Amino acid sequence: MLALRLLLPRVWYTPRHPLSRALAPLAGLFCMAVSVRRFAYGRHILATHHPGVPVIVVGNITTGGTGKTPLVIWLADLLRRHGLRPGIVVRGYGGKAKRWPQWVDADSDPTLVGDEAVLLARRTACRVVAAPDRVAAARALVASNQCDLLLCDDGLQHYALARDMEIAVVDGVLGVGNGRCLPAGPLREPVSRLAGVDLVIRNTQARDEACHQHHEQIHDRPHDVADRGQRNTNANHMDAHGVPSHNPYAHDANEYRMTLTPGDPMTVADNRGRPLGFFKDTPVHAVCGIGHPERFFGTLRQLGIPIRPHAFPDHHAFSAEDLAFEDKLPILMTEKDAVKCRRFAGARHWYLPVNAELDPALGARLLEILSD
Repeated sequence: MLALRLLLPRVWYTPRHPLSRALAPLAGLFCMAVSVRRFAYGRHILATHHPGVPVIVVGNITTGGTGKTPLVIWLADLLRRHGLRPGIVVRGYGGKAKRWPQWVDADSDPTLVGDEAVLLARRTACRVVAAPDRVAAARALVASNQCDLLLCDDGLQHYALARDMEIAVVDGVLGVGNGRCLPAGPLREPVSRLAGVDLVIRNTQARDEACHQHHEQIHDRPHDVADRGQRNTNANHMDAHGVPSHNPYAHDANEYRMTLTPGDPMTVADNRGRPLGFFKDTPVHAVCGIGHPERFFGTLRQLGIPIRPHAFPDHHAFSAEDLAFEDKLPILMTEKDAVKCRRFAGARHWYLPVNAELDPALGARLLEILSD
């Protein structure tokens, strides 16, 4: 299972991969099923529930990380600065709690509620509730009278929760891969789904030459979009990297760029910082369990940090044995992974925080949409 979770992303982002072709019929069925499901919710054949306060859903149409959580942190800060009290709803992916919803704070156990939930609780001043049933989480937050607006992290496909605004995050490097739906490609929904969202955010973080070469290897030929009717009807709106150049059904004013800016590395155990220059003379073990590990490795290379990369599956439940390298070199990881490693972290465990930077005009546009 571990090998499969690492293999599939390579299949999805490699043009004309034979395994993707073999899985294309299943992808066709998946695409049809998600379209029917969305139609059923849109026509109220399946019930939707609105919690009674404005709901902003942040999500994506591909699997893996695109920068949703940093964006939610940025949005929470923006809304609080404008006098609102946002609460945050998350799925609690990877959490093993026996009962849901779960209230999450900075000291919650990520094995129970998931790493992203704890990260959001630590980085925002908002109440956070995790539950696979987002409606139940939303109801819990609203019933507590501690929020007047909800942010739903990774809830674009959770249609049972009615929403007032949808924000889709697109990976500015990996794009939509081969253009196929799961399991042949990375798409949770067809690319045309971007037509229905209110805002599109393109994560255009810088990448080093190694990451760029990896990216070119993936995208140096036209995408092998799926056979059997899965051909991407928005192909004319893709750039050379297979990234939607814009939402073809919306105004360009509704599209914004986001960059993730790294800060100084911090110790996992007690959040003590060191300047980046401290890590430029000695190799580090770069560890990450995110959807696209090359993004993290590329960032470290671009910062001039020599690395020994170690990729794990997304949301990997780290143990001390996973990081028991024989040498004494520093271990540098993502902030999301640090949440899971804090219980056994030692002096050589560090994480790299990142902050989302967006056009200030986005805040004005978002508040304008909310007021309509």
